[in-house]
Amino acid sequence: MLILISYDVNTQKATGQKRLRRVAKICVNYGQRVQNSVFECVLDNAKLSQVRNALLKVIDLKEDTLRLYHLGNNYKEKVEHYGIRPSYDAEGVIVI
Repeated sequence: MLILISYDVNTQKATGQKRLRRVAKICVNYGQRVQNSVFECVLDNAKLSQVRNALLKVIDLKEDTLRLYHLGNNYKEKVEHYGIRPSYDAEGVIVI
């Protein structure tokens, strides 16, 4: 299923800047960055639980925001893309 992860980390303090880097690093391991603080991740329930738990251990619930949008398995009809960056197939082949 496609999960959209969005976050806003308060970076006014050095600890917030460190949290921001850690949150981004976790998200990169699970999906594709589509905006600065937005990731598209194709996950099964076990991976979703892993990434959620990892992120909740890092963010400060009193200063930061984390949102997980469940777009499901039929997400291709739910996502429209416009602009200069080409869209990608989240389940396709990724060349590194």
